[in-house]
Amino acid sequence: MQSLCEFSDDTKEVLLELEKTRKDFWNVDRATANFLNMLIKIHNSKNVLEIGTSNGYSGIWLADALKHTGGKLTTIEFWDKRRSVAQENFKKCGLDGIIDARLGSALLILDEMRGEIEQGIRDSFDFIFIDANKPEYVEYFHKIDPLLKSGGIIAADNTISHAKKVEPYLKELLEHPSYQNQMLNFEAGLFLSFKI
Repeated sequence: MQSLCEFSDDTKEVLLELEKTRKDFWNVDRATANFLNMLIKIHNSKNVLEIGTSNGYSGIWLADALKHTGGKLTTIEFWDKRRSVAQENFKKCGLDGIIDARLGSALLILDEMRGEIEQGIRDSFDFIFIDANKPEYVEYFHKIDPLLKSGGIIAADNTISHAKKVEPYLKELLEHPSYQNQMLNFEAGLFLSFKI
């Protein structure tokens, strides 16, 4: 069971409201969100990337964990309307100060981020959560691998519910010599990859 007791009353209220529209926005289930929150704390992640902001539900869980580790979240959303909704939700939860919500194609933004890392403008990521366009997962991986520190984690959602669409991604990671992987049987499937 996952309670919301660790959150402020404002955050609890926002999360409960967002859970009512979960299917409309393709949000993760609460168990997956809670697990990601715990994993960030356990791993002591400081620089987290989310691909697929939607209405901000998962971002709230990720950013709340980062309050404990002293970290920051960068999240990418293709649709302006969804990013605007997410930003409003982040603000209601008092998390907007530690979240950089970027708008546009994840593939293009990831290229920009690589340049920022190479120029020393930003640090590499130590935790990346993927929950966006399923057929693009493998392309995301090719772009995020250079952005992820050794010892970093990639968590990919919908790897059971959309197994066929993410098959190239799973195959790539399972055959990759630099990653240790495990499929977790959450509602939609969560595939964890640890960069050796």
